[in-house]
Amino acid sequence: MLEPRICPDKIALGQAAAEAGAETIRAAITARGEANIIVATGASQFEMLAALTAMPDIAWERVTAFHLDEYVGLPVSHPASFRHYLRERFLAATGNRARLVEVNGEAADPEAETARLGALIDPLPIDVCFAGFGENCHLAFNDPPADFQTKRSYLVVTLDETCRRQQLGEGWFKSLADVPTRAISMSIPRILKSRRIVLAVPDARKAAAVRDAVQGPVTPLHPGSILQRHPDTLLFVDPPAAALLAK
Repeated sequence: MLEPRICPDKIALGQAAAEAGAETIRAAITARGEANIIVATGASQFEMLAALTAMPDIAWERVTAFHLDEYVGLPVSHPASFRHYLRERFLAATGNRARLVEVNGEAADPEAETARLGALIDPLPIDVCFAGFGENCHLAFNDPPADFQTKRSYLVVTLDETCRRQQLGEGWFKSLADVPTRAISMSIPRILKSRRIVLAVPDARKAAAVRDAVQGPVTPLHPGSILQRHPDTLLFVDPPAAALLAK
């Protein structure tokens, strides 16, 4: 069962999600001397990342962070690059103390890049995955119908129009034609191997995705719905994102 926790606003949502993830990071460092996490990007993660990186009691030098997804062919200098985003909003905000394993969307061979990333992440336990839902209920860049069965940790995926229009609507690109059509994304089975998943999902435009993920059937047509089957997923929403949930 995926039970949303409704927070009064985006700031409170980001703080609550950050605290839930930080608790897991601290526990992993205490138990093993290190923590492995997955960090997401996009407008929905602004408040969560700001709160997480502001916490003074996380030993970031003991944290390895894996990158969820990146556009194929987009230079890191582009404002919409998720590597650019994470270097600025995560890595620099930790004082460059954490280790960030980036998805290189500019790799000459994207399939070889998925293999490289898989070899790095597969031997490790992932303590917490920070993520959100897309407007089409995508998880990472796994648009519907998502692959729930793949054995691979990263995939080269084709982005659907709803996903690309979301990126345009958030102001990352000047036109739909500028939005890349392919990306490298962590797979859903790899995300599900995380011990804890912390979702930060604000805004009315995510309300249908929240409803479908929480109260709909588990189906590749609503990729986020698979989290109903994960044993420790925490979903933080604000009132607009919760607006379509049945009472």
